[in-house]
Amino acid sequence: MERRSRLLLLSDFVISFMWVCSGVVVRLIVFKILGFSHTHLAEILKLSFYIANMFLFAFLTKVSRGGAYNPLTVLAAAISGDIRDFLFCVGSRIPAQVFGSIVGVKFLIYTIPEVGQGPRLNVDIHQGALTEGLLTFVIVSISLGLAATKIQGNFFMKTWISSLSKLTLQILGSDLTGGCMNPASVMGWAYARGDHITKEHFLVYWLAPIEGTIFAVWTFKWLFRPVNKDKAGSKRKSD
Repeated sequence: MERRSRLLLLSDFVISFMWVCSGVVVRLIVFKILGFSHTHLAEILKLSFYIANMFLFAFLTKVSRGGAYNPLTVLAAAISGDIRDFLFCVGSRIPAQVFGSIVGVKFLIYTIPEVGQGPRLNVDIHQGALTEGLLTFVIVSISLGLAATKIQGNFFMKTWISSLSKLTLQILGSDLTGGCMNPASVMGWAYARGDHITKEHFLVYWLAPIEGTIFAVWTFKWLFRPVNKDKAGSKRKSD
């Protein structure tokens, strides 16, 4: 069990490192290597690369047997688990993802100085917190629904739906907060800028998404567990 936990933490670190780097790599491929200017065609190509990138990371999660780059993903699962899973998630997995993101951003800044400064809050703190909270609530609800649903072509279709959903929500929130829905990734960029301990960063990119995740898990349980119990009860009666 301890070996499995260490491998999971290593996977979280490596995948978080790769995730932070991947977004920058996609932009470099489209605008630097392929030489596209900021046109509609370039944006379509960039979105296509982003979707392919999400498939890659979904595959890495499957291969690593649960490795993740987003604290909200593991938190949603930990809330539904026992106290040991929750403590392992909060005390070990989320810090590993944050550390991986920070190292990833530091690596990018060292190797590609013109990389930029990451997502920023472009609205007031209350609107930003509401935006990140709502976006997180929606994407976690979709993820929980996909996990509980049997779909033909399981891995491909679920990843396709999840990727399009994340991309759509990210576009909707991009001009406001960056549409991040990933506290670890934002933490990496905020740490590099030196504003990771500000009230805006904590409330918008940590507290609001965590609250959105908790509400999504509770709402999902409230909506679907009674149905399952009723079905189980009617099945026993018929037997």
